[in-house]
Amino acid sequence: MCGIVGVIGKKNATQVLLQGLEKLEYRGYDSAGIYVNDQQGHDYLVKRVGRIKNLENAVTDDVVGSMGIGHTRWATNGMPSEANSHPHLSNDERFYLVHNGVITNANALRDQYLQGIELASETDTEIVVQLVALFAREGLDAKAAFAKTLKMLDGSYAFSLVDRLTPDTLYVAKNKSPLLIGKGDGFNAVASDAMALISETDQFVALQDEELVILTKDNIAIETLAGEPVSRDAFTVKLDDGEISKGTYPFFMLKEIDEQPIVMHRLVDAYTDDEGQVSIDSDLLAAMKRADRLYIVAAGTSYHAGLVGQALFEKLAKVPAEAYLASEFGYHQPLLSERPFFIFLTQSGETADIRQVLVKIKAQGFPSLTVTNVAVQPLRVKQIINCCCTQALKLPLLPPRLIPHRSRLKPYWPRH
Repeated sequence: MCGIVGVIGKKNATQVLLQGLEKLEYRGYDSAGIYVNDQQGHDYLVKRVGRIKNLENAVTDDVVGSMGIGHTRWATNGMPSEANSHPHLSNDERFYLVHNGVITNANALRDQYLQGIELASETDTEIVVQLVALFAREGLDAKAAFAKTLKMLDGSYAFSLVDRLTPDTLYVAKNKSPLLIGKGDGFNAVASDAMALISETDQFVALQDEELVILTKDNIAIETLAGEPVSRDAFTVKLDDGEISKGTYPFFMLKEIDEQPIVMHRLVDAYTDDEGQVSIDSDLLAAMKRADRLYIVAAGTSYHAGLVGQALFEKLAKVPAEAYLASEFGYHQPLLSERPFFIFLTQSGETADIRQVLVKIKAQGFPSLTVTNVAVQPLRVKQIINCCCTQALKLPLLPPRLIPHRSRLKPYWPRH
């Protein structure tokens, strides 16, 4: 998963970007880069392959500014290289763009619109920024050129765009990839995950698919791709710096292994009352009790946790259960029972395959529950740092009293 950080209105934008990218390292990456603008005619683009430390070492003291965008890349289109790393710039050097997601019709758009324009990379992202520049040269302003491009795209994206002609504005858009707006005092920001900005603000605004945002240091304007304004309140994110940093540990994985007993205690405490009785939302219990089969949909190591959960549900709760890989379920939905109930496991809260299945299940009207680790992601809840998911594998091994029984369902999973 790629990671995005952007900020406007901060005197130390460079440090905000670098620190934010460090907090997104858990997502995995092969290269990183930043673009910084001081809004006084000076700007800087720095990209490096490898660890963020390589990028930090390449950022000299003169790379300062009050706005900028940053990115960690996990290669999809094109090998790891500085040319393929983000931010990407248009060939007229007017627009800079960072992107998380995959544009599935990028090559078709390139062939139709960008003949004669020399591309510097192998990425779908560069095709997008070149399209924005093309439409701007045809007479559209930056926002209109960006919106026109967005309407042509198939696939998933989280974008943050800078126009050098208007460095007091960030342009942001989202579709099927995570993105949050951070609301500050005299500044605003954008990031793939709240933890990237938690040192700067605890106020965030969630974005929905196919929305475009115009950010200045004092204003957040959200609208649909059709141009209809959207009003949405900010919410507070409570994260402890100790939870999102390695602390004294050399690796996040080692920290998570040691945290497993604490996590299990927290879950028990969260779903039991003062008398030690399990306390779960009554609507959730009723929905699960009506089900004639549980379908556990997951990916990666969460799937292994799902297999353990399947066995425990059948053994202790006497409820038929099946675990499925989201990548398979998404392309071939099996024959379902009459009253299915779905449990989605995703440590990140943004797994694309799981999101695909969830959308299909919702469209069919089936009840579902999402189990994850972060309360501010598209599939709703909080992120652990390591994608190996050492903690998620332990979730089904909680005390049996938190496993539902057919006659008195008591599931331990949080609601979405």
